Amino acid sequence: MRLYGYFRSTSSYRVRIALALKGISCEQWPIHLVRGGGEQFSPAYLALNPTGRVPTLVLDDGTVLIQSPAILEYLDEAFPRPPLLPASLEGRAQVRAVAAIIGCDIHPLNNVSPLNVLRRELGHTEEDVSAWIARWIHAGFRAVEQWIGAEGYCFGPEPGLADIYLIPQVFSARRFNVPLDAYPRILRVDALAAEHPAFRTAHPAHQADAE
Repeated sequence: MRLYGYFRSTSSYRVRIALALKGISCEQWPIHLVRGGGEQFSPAYLALNPTGRVPTLVLDDGTVLIQSPAILEYLDEAFPRPPLLPASLEGRAQVRAVAAIIGCDIHPLNNVSPLNVLRRELGHTEEDVSAWIARWIHAGFRAVEQWIGAEGYCFGPEPGLADIYLIPQVFSARRFNVPLDAYPRILRVDALAAEHPAFRTAHPAHQADAE
């Protein structure tokens, strides 16, 4: 398998965590999202992934998978141990809710594309952009803080899909200097993940393209 990603892309980070949790060996192919106007817009990469985004996972047989939610579902179905979702229908719905808050409500509004529109097309200052980022992280994290459990990872003693979404978003919050003191449950999960080998392996600082 080959994973095309960027070291601080939170969606790439999610997939790296899942691969590490499941012990799946995968080549890492960096795609720099800034250098040269963005390597994701090169003809070669667009031929692979027409959205011009990361991550892209290429399977051993050449099948191309795009979009982190779809890739994570594939990995959990193709490599079911350890599972990323709990056994019960209700439990799976609760976990997916956290993934959706982060993947649908926070991440798209803080992705590089809308931020560049704010900067380049609408003329907003970096202070404005930082306030925008913080607004949506806080809105999502307030909900996540109430939804996840009071001990362990988000939903129990072992990490799963909710944690795979949450930890990269915490990394992003810190990158943009968003204060997190109001979220003790989230910080508890982050502290646990910091000691877990799979999360350490997947951390942006430990990638070959880290800057």
